[in-house]
Amino acid sequence: MDTLKISATANGLNYLPEYVADVGGIFAAAGLSVTATACDPWTGVLDDLDSGAADLALGGLWVPGMYAGMDRRLTVVGQLNNAFPMTIVARTATDPISLDWLAGKVVLAPGAGGSAPFEFTAGLIRKAGLDVAATRWVRDLSTAMLIELYRGGLGDAIILDLVSAEEVVAAGHGTIVFRHLDAGVMPNSVYYARTERVEELADRTARFVGAIETAMKKITAGDADAEIEAVLASRFSGRDPVLLRRAVDEMARGGVWDTTVIDSDASDRWMRILTDAGLIVRAPSLAELTGSHAVGAVS
Repeated sequence: MDTLKISATANGLNYLPEYVADVGGIFAAAGLSVTATACDPWTGVLDDLDSGAADLALGGLWVPGMYAGMDRRLTVVGQLNNAFPMTIVARTATDPISLDWLAGKVVLAPGAGGSAPFEFTAGLIRKAGLDVAATRWVRDLSTAMLIELYRGGLGDAIILDLVSAEEVVAAGHGTIVFRHLDAGVMPNSVYYARTERVEELADRTARFVGAIETAMKKITAGDADAEIEAVLASRFSGRDPVLLRRAVDEMARGGVWDTTVIDSDASDRWMRILTDAGLIVRAPSLAELTGSHAVGAVS
């Protein structure tokens, strides 16, 4: 049995295929013993790659994008999320909104775990020909803190993951009025390694990504109910299982776990969004981010 160590930016429901591959014995069937640790703060994944405590990091594609061409060399080896499972919850609106509704509003955008919730939303606003600055943003604080502030009366709307959004709505604090999944393919969460280790890890990485793909297919086909229930009970025991399962079903329908292969056009769009925001020096191509290696399970 070969070992593979993963360092993740969170313990997230959107990472479900990895958890299912573990509890369902899919990793073991591929000859892998996989260990995974969630880092707090999330930037610990980079420290773990540097020290060798982790072979792969799991997090946003925007991180390898930001470091492209710099001394820290990171290479993407597989995808876990093919779409962005976030929402906007509004305090008073009850019907689905278009993004021009945000003009003149105060919107809370959690950012302690990374920049994607705000930056992808802002990119969609710019793509629609609207002004990001027309909205007042409360940013860079943790999800938990901003939820508490929102429940206390701060802001007109808040950007949240599907589970947190359902919890806020169930508590009577608004309505989900926008779903980022409707924006289509977005390579959100990926696995990446230090570039100098890619060849060394290639065999294990290929088996690992293949196992993730198998888990994705089981989930989206509705064949992983027992594994999902085990994951929800062990990793998310303090949260409402009905809301958790509702979020799982929406992510499965919404394309979050459709493939381990990164869509080149979607990657380019995300990198352009980050370039427009000034987060990266230039927009790297998918070939640069992957080192021109094939990414995704071999079919």
